[in-house]
Amino acid sequence: MIALVVRVLCLGTGVGTAAALTPGLVAGGHYVVLTVAWVVVAVLLVTYATGRAVLAKYLVPGTLLLLLFIVTPVLATLRLSTTNYGDGTRTTKPETVARILSNSVVQAPNSPTYRLTIGTTGDVAAGPFTFFLVDRATSATWSGTAEGLQPLEHATLTDGFVTAVPGYTILTPSQVNAAAPRLREFAVPTAGGAIRQRGLREAFEGRAVLRYDKATDTISDTSTGTRYTPRREGDREFFVDADGTHLSDQSWRADVGLENYRRAFTDPRILGGFLRIFGWTVVFAAGSVVLTFAVGLALAVMLNDSRVRGQKLYRSVLLLPYAIPGFISILVWSGFFNQEFGLINHLTGLNVNWLGDPFGAKAALLLLNLWLGFPYMFLVATGALQAIPGDLREAATIDGAGGFTAFRKITFPLLLVAVAPILVASFAFNFNNYNVIELLTHGGPFTPDNPDAGATDILISYTVRLAFGAGGAQFGFASAIATLLFLITGVLAAAQFRATRGLEEVY
Repeated sequence: MIALVVRVLCLGTGVGTAAALTPGLVAGGHYVVLTVAWVVVAVLLVTYATGRAVLAKYLVPGTLLLLLFIVTPVLATLRLSTTNYGDGTRTTKPETVARILSNSVVQAPNSPTYRLTIGTTGDVAAGPFTFFLVDRATSATWSGTAEGLQPLEHATLTDGFVTAVPGYTILTPSQVNAAAPRLREFAVPTAGGAIRQRGLREAFEGRAVLRYDKATDTISDTSTGTRYTPRREGDREFFVDADGTHLSDQSWRADVGLENYRRAFTDPRILGGFLRIFGWTVVFAAGSVVLTFAVGLALAVMLNDSRVRGQKLYRSVLLLPYAIPGFISILVWSGFFNQEFGLINHLTGLNVNWLGDPFGAKAALLLLNLWLGFPYMFLVATGALQAIPGDLREAATIDGAGGFTAFRKITFPLLLVAVAPILVASFAFNFNNYNVIELLTHGGPFTPDNPDAGATDILISYTVRLAFGAGGAQFGFASAIATLLFLITGVLAAAQFRATRGLEEVY
C-alpha cells in the first residue's frame, strides 16, 4: 500500500510539473523543451504505472539522467559552437535592426512629450522595463514596452506622475541611473516613430532617421540618403555604407558553421603557445596523478599494518585536507608561496620566487595539487588494500618472498586492477582543472612578448582567457574550444583505458 501511494505521488508530481511548465513554454515558443518534458513523463508513466517492464524500471532512471545531464549539455554545447553568440551578438537580426532604428530617433518640433516613470517586473538593473507615460497635453496615461503603447489602467498618480502600478516595481532615480546603459537602448515603437527617455522623468516621441527595407535588406538614412547593407567581417555582420563605414557596432546572432573551429586551428594567437601549453597540461595532469597516488599509496600501506597503533587517529588526521573546501586551501597556500612573507621560505630559509618564476610556479602547482589530492588517493588505496585477501600475502611469505617483493609482485598488481579506472578519471579531471590554476597563479607568470599565454596556463585556462578576455564574452568560440577539449580528453582517457586493459590478466 505504501509503495502504491509513493508511486502515485511521484508520478503525479511529474505530470503536475509538466502541466505547470506547459503554458510558459508555449508562450515562449520552447516547443522542443515542451516535447522533451512530456516524452519523459510519458516514459515514466508507461514504465512505472504498471507492473510490467521490470527490466525497464531499472534502466529508465539511469538512461534519462544520462540523456538529460550528459548527452543534452554536450549537444547544446556543440550546437552553440556553430554560432557567433557572445557580447555584441546576443540578439537576433530583427531585434538588432529594431535597436539600431530606435537609436536613430530624434525629437521633431511639436512632438508629444510625456511625464515618465520607469517600472519593471524583473530586475531593477536588467529589466525588462516598461515606460509609464502621462501625456503633458491630454493627461492620458499609457504603458509602453518594446511591443508598443497600451492604455494604462489601475495606476496611482501623484503630481502628474505614475507612482504605483500593480505588479510592477517603480525605479527610483538612483536605480534609473544604474540602469542607464540598458535604458539608452530601449524605445517604445509608435505609428510615427518611437518614444525614448530624456532625463530621469521625461520622455518624447520622435521619428527615426533610419528606415529598414526588408525586401532589399538595407537601412537608409532619410536625412542623407545613404544606404547601408550587411557585410560579413569574421564571424559577424555589420551594416556598412559603400565606403565600408559601419552604421553601428551592433551585430547579431547567426550560424557560422565551422568558423569557430577554423579560428581555433588558424588563429596565430591560439597556435602560438598551443604546443607548449598542451605539453604542460599533460605534465600537470600526469604529475598530479602520480604524486598524489604515490603519497596516498605509501601512507595507506604504512597504516594498513596491524602493528601500527592509533590507525584510526592517523587516518582521521590525514583526511583533514580533503575535508577543507578546495578554494580555501588554494587561497591559504597562495600565502604560503609568498616570496617575502610566505611560510615555506620562512621555514626553509629559502628565497624562492614561487609564483614569479615559471619553474617555481609549476612546482608550486604540483605541490598544492599534491596536498589537495593525496587524501582521496589514500582513501582509495586503503579500500583497495583491505579488499586484497591476506592469504595471498601469507602464501608469498611462505614461498620466501620478502615484504617489498610481495608488494611488487602481488599486492601492487592486484591494487592497480581496482584503482586504474580512478587514476584515469583523476587524469581527466586534472587535465581540465581550471580552479587550481586560476586561484593560485592565474596562468602566470606572463612575459611581455606574450601576455595571453602564461607559463602555468593549461588548455582550459588559456582558452577561457581568449574567449572571455578583453574582447568580451564569446560563447560560441568558447563552446568550440570546450568541444575540442572534450574530444582530446576523451581520446586520452580511451587510450589509458585501453592500456590498463592488460591488468585484467592479473586474475
